[in-house]
Amino acid sequence: MPRLLFEKTGKAVWISHLDLMRLFQRAFKRAGLQLKHTQGFNPRPSVSIALPLSVGVESRCELLDFDLDGQDIQPEEILTRLNTALVDGVRVLQVYESGRKLRDLALLSCVVTLEYDNGVGADTADAIEKLFSRESLPVSKKSKNGPVEQDIIPMIRNLEIRQADDSTVEIHALICCQNPSMNPMQLSGAVERYLPEYRPDNAVCRRVELYDNQETIFR
Repeated sequence: MPRLLFEKTGKAVWISHLDLMRLFQRAFKRAGLQLKHTQGFNPRPSVSIALPLSVGVESRCELLDFDLDGQDIQPEEILTRLNTALVDGVRVLQVYESGRKLRDLALLSCVVTLEYDNGVGADTADAIEKLFSRESLPVSKKSKNGPVEQDIIPMIRNLEIRQADDSTVEIHALICCQNPSMNPMQLSGAVERYLPEYRPDNAVCRRVELYDNQETIFR
């Protein structure tokens, strides 16, 4: 099945997952790209996104699978047509004739930025780095059955703390995103829970890249 890589930035980060799906369905239609539909009583366009993105999270590595109905169109033309039909902040970066099986997707590179209105304290970055050196770090995670406790340390492949400027600290991490999976915002959740004196005034997340279990870029 064909696959495309797209980014979601700027004001578009506030588009929900369901609205993003509808946005792409309309974009394919406006671009003159006819999608196949599922069979059954309630046919749906053949469009799916690998890892649903939370509202407010920026990403430059989103994957969308699609299937055209009887059309043989080159990837470059699909990219051009879709980008003329999409909204600001949602942009197709690459189109592939086929993608790897999603079961091989394992790791997500992300950056969580902690923002401090009154400036970053002298020992803030060191305290946060020490926090993530613990052997265990249970953090609450939302689930279909309500909040659950999840130890995030086994799901962090690597992590680096950087003070970006006088008011922000960045957590650069490579984490598990499938079997098991963690939400990158659990990183800021850990700081808020275990280091209340270093609680940020705001936290934002950006997805950077996707990898398989061998840390090879996943497409």
